[in-house]
Amino acid sequence: MAQEACSRFRRGSGSPGRYGEQLFRPHDEGESDRIDLGALTFDATTIARLRELGAGPGWRCLDVGAGTGTVARSLLREGGVTEVVAADRDIRFLTSEPVPGLTTLEADVTSDRFEPGLFDLVHARFVLMHLPFPARMVERLAGLLKPGGVLVLSDAVDLTTGGAPDSPYKAAMRAMWKGVHETIGTDISWVPNYPQLMLVAGLESVAAEIHVPPLIPGSPISRFWARTWNRARPAMVATGLVNDADIDEAERWLDSPACAALSPGMLTAWGWKPQESAASDRQDPGK
Repeated sequence: MAQEACSRFRRGSGSPGRYGEQLFRPHDEGESDRIDLGALTFDATTIARLRELGAGPGWRCLDVGAGTGTVARSLLREGGVTEVVAADRDIRFLTSEPVPGLTTLEADVTSDRFEPGLFDLVHARFVLMHLPFPARMVERLAGLLKPGGVLVLSDAVDLTTGGAPDSPYKAAMRAMWKGVHETIGTDISWVPNYPQLMLVAGLESVAAEIHVPPLIPGSPISRFWARTWNRARPAMVATGLVNDADIDEAERWLDSPACAALSPGMLTAWGWKPQESAASDRQDPGK
C-alpha cells in the first residue's frame, strides 16, 4: 500500500535542483526576512493547532525544515514544551538566536542517515512540497513518533489560481508554480492527499484544515509573494508565461486597491501513532 502511494505521488525525475540551491538560497541577502514574512502570516495558526493537539510541558518535539526557527522557539516559549530539535540542511538562522530547550541539527531529512530519535510531536511546514516521493516522506516522519505521538504536516494549496479571472496576480502565480516546479521540483498538486497518505503510513484519528490569509496591500503575505516572485524571477520568465514587466506589474497590483484575489493557503493535516505498542511494552516486563 505504501509503495503504491509512493508511485502515485512523486516529483518528476527531470527536476534538476533542490530548494535552497538554485532558488531561495539561505545565504542570499534578505532571505531570512522573506521567510519571516511567511512566519508572520502562518505562525499563529500553526502554534494554535499544535497547542490544541496537546503540545506542552514534557513533550519532545522535532521541527523538520525549521528555517529561521520561529515555530521551534514559539513551542518552547509559548507552549512550554521540554525540548525542540530543529532540523534543517542549513542551520545558520537557527543558531543565531539560541534559547533553552532548543537543539539544532544540521541534517537532510531525505537521507537514510536521518535518525534523530523518537518524539511526541513531529512537525514540518512548507517542506515536503519541495521534496520527491512525499508518501515515502510521510511514512518516514511517522516512524519518528513515539507511541501516542502526533505528526503534523503543513504545505501550500492554491484554491483559485487555475480558475480565477485573469489578472497580473494570476499570471505571476501561475508562472511561479510552473517555474519552481521545473527548477527545484516543487509540487503542490498532491497536498490535498495528506490525510490519505497519513492513513497509509499507519496513523489514526487523521484530520485536516485549510487556512487562507487575506491578500491586503502591505500585509506580510502580500510582501511575501512579492519577494518570492523576485527570488523566482528567472525561473518564472523561463516558463514563457510572463516577462519581467509582467512580474513588476503583478507586484504593483498586490499593493494597489485593485487587489482582489485569494492567496494560496496552508493545508495542515495531522494523525496519531497508535498506542498499542505502548500497551504491549507495559505488559512485557522484559522490555
